[in-house]
Amino acid sequence: MPANLTPQYLEAERKFKQAKTTEEKLSTLEEMLATIPKHKGTEKLQADIKRRISKLRGQEKKSKSAIREDLYYIKKEGAGQVVIIGPPNAGKSQLLASLTHAKPEVAPYPFTTTKTLAGMMLYENIQIQLIDTPPITLDFLETGVLGVIRNSDLVWFVIDLSSDDSSAELEIVIKRLTEKKIKLHKDETKVSLELGEVCKKTMLLGNKNDSESVKENWELIKELYGATFWVYSVSAEKKIGLEELKKETFKYLEIIRVYTKEPGKPIAYDDPIILKIGQNVMDAALAIHKDFAHNLKYARIWGKGKYQGQMVHRDQILTDGDVIEFHI
Repeated sequence: MPANLTPQYLEAERKFKQAKTTEEKLSTLEEMLATIPKHKGTEKLQADIKRRISKLRGQEKKSKSAIREDLYYIKKEGAGQVVIIGPPNAGKSQLLASLTHAKPEVAPYPFTTTKTLAGMMLYENIQIQLIDTPPITLDFLETGVLGVIRNSDLVWFVIDLSSDDSSAELEIVIKRLTEKKIKLHKDETKVSLELGEVCKKTMLLGNKNDSESVKENWELIKELYGATFWVYSVSAEKKIGLEELKKETFKYLEIIRVYTKEPGKPIAYDDPIILKIGQNVMDAALAIHKDFAHNLKYARIWGKGKYQGQMVHRDQILTDGDVIEFHI
């Protein structure tokens, strides 16, 4: 049976061939489907148009999802990246505001935070990046947040000690992230993982500890979760325990600061090289530049427990506070 295509259909087909964007292609395909004669002779053509519409809608959905997740991504800066997670009203945004120059919206009602927001926390002579995230509940978990958590170096899991439901809210967050193949633990080596799963080092922060009424709740939290997380209590609003939190965060990031000096010149204490615990002289040279490392002959080192200015090999393990003088 001949198709007997109408002028309206042929015009829509012409527009489709000239379409550039997915949105334009979808629009013209839908116009083609609406104007094509409906009889046996066009059944295969109708099916082909429907297939192409379905395919383009799938592509459009994936594209929008990727764009939405990109809105949450924050490039790593500083000595380490710490992501702040938790249930609604736990005080995550107040913690970010108290420790950085960031200006998140802080309010006594839930879901104030609707997107990720970063700030830099000063610890001695380095900056550590903190990222506030939207809350996690049984019914609400922004997919873009999952990538932020996976990309982080450390997780601050914040709960509200003044809440009667803090334990239940804590378990909900753990459950929701486990469903998304993210496990939280203070020791990644003690967690068994299946394909696609990750484990993130986690500090559990009991916030709003400035009231005697929360003491019993905090003792219960420590008893229940002390074996799973590093546990600390703070008051983000009253700034109680924040200096100790900075110190412990630096420790759990498992990083060291190494300083450099040129022969005959003073030490550059304001701009340390950040390395992981266990890295060596060659790693420090590579952090400066690969060509610099390639041309390295030897180095001299100053530090605790070392002969000051001694010559060391490339594989010399470094410790926090070491000073290196490179010779190329």
